[in-house]
Amino acid sequence: MIHLGIIEDEPIMLASIEECFEANRDVRVELATTSVEQFLSRLPASSPLNTLLLDIMLPGMDGIAGIPRLLERWPEMDIIMLTNSDESDNIFRALQAGAVGYISKRRVNPSIIRDAVHTVNRGGSYMSPSIARQVVAFHNQQRKKSTVSAADQLTTRQLDIVQGLVDNLSYREIGERLDISIETVRDHIKNIYRKLQVNSKMEVVHKKLKGEI
Repeated sequence: MIHLGIIEDEPIMLASIEECFEANRDVRVELATTSVEQFLSRLPASSPLNTLLLDIMLPGMDGIAGIPRLLERWPEMDIIMLTNSDESDNIFRALQAGAVGYISKRRVNPSIIRDAVHTVNRGGSYMSPSIARQVVAFHNQQRKKSTVSAADQLTTRQLDIVQGLVDNLSYREIGERLDISIETVRDHIKNIYRKLQVNSKMEVVHKKLKGEI
């Protein structure tokens, strides 16, 4: 049995969501309110609530701020966000706070709402297509950033200096090999340390020998 809660401040939308489940024997609406504060004050922690449809823009405490308070009372509850905005910032703030689904109200219909509730109840995560695309784009961007390692940012000259360190040359010997001053060698090494996030010559050599540079 799905024990559903609804927090939505638009009366017409709230009534429409409730109607979606009137004929569903496997879904029981435990409580529908227009604010997080009202929901918390009217539904005890002993309620079997396991799924919640939660609007973001609410009077008083907004939906994202309400997520920790709601999960504190019902830790195992699945939260699906409802929103008129597809702003990436709100999407990721809600997901980071603990939401498992996200529905755009601009493209919603009874079938989508029912599908979302049943999907998360089965252990899945539901997102409107437009929101899912933003999530995928964000993760692709993060993956691309992670594949560009600090080592890839080293210049040709810095790579030559790294090789000099591997060859156990002194700063002066590296400068003579590359026809640059010892101060220039030192400046390059400082930048190499910063890019590789290391603090010593041995760490640089170790990364080179491991094939990380």
